[in-house]
Amino acid sequence: MPLPEPAPARFWMRYAAWSLDAVCLLPWIALLGAAPLQRAMSEALASFRQLSASMGQLMESALAQGQTPLAMALASLSDPHLLADIDRFESALFTLLLLPPALYALLACVYSLGFERSHWQATPGKRVLGLQVVRVDGGAMTLGTAMQRFLAAGLSWISLNLGHALAAFAPYLALHDRLSRTRVLADSPGLPAWAKAWLWAQLAAGLFACLWLFSWMQSAMQAALDSALGGM
Repeated sequence: MPLPEPAPARFWMRYAAWSLDAVCLLPWIALLGAAPLQRAMSEALASFRQLSASMGQLMESALAQGQTPLAMALASLSDPHLLADIDRFESALFTLLLLPPALYALLACVYSLGFERSHWQATPGKRVLGLQVVRVDGGAMTLGTAMQRFLAAGLSWISLNLGHALAAFAPYLALHDRLSRTRVLADSPGLPAWAKAWLWAQLAAGLFACLWLFSWMQSAMQAALDSALGGM
């Protein structure tokens, strides 16, 4: 009995493969970014505490002088200590938010080009799910095509993932597939049971992370308010 012809990989299978590859890259991102991210986190926490204290002092002074909310806001915008605290916090936050994706992009470039140009024609995540990246004519990608595909993937990301979402609809091509004239083929159309469990685990982890972040922000805001009121 002849083996079935590879078919275009569907969205969730491609996402599962990407998430497996992201897990492979995570230790390297943590290793390279640990020191600067730790410094940025310490700076963010210290500047946030100082910012809370400065805000408390300004509120105390404004209430003592009977200032209006508008006058208090204008005083806050012109206070050099408060502006310095805001700059420190913004700089630390900038590092925390942008360094991980920058490291991911750098490592993913080497990772993707290396594996997708190998005899596998797939990254380890794609390989374990039976996926393969080829040109539209079915041939293996050249280095130029692989680089074009990787760079075009940036457009799929900055389009708020709408470029990736195109893979959910026939002919199941993401934006970077179309721009680089490539496609991702699957040995079988369905996700294996373990891959479905992997996706559900990610959903549960994402919900937990959102709840934790909401709780942390609520606690931080309450601490800042208590600090401000405590100084009055």
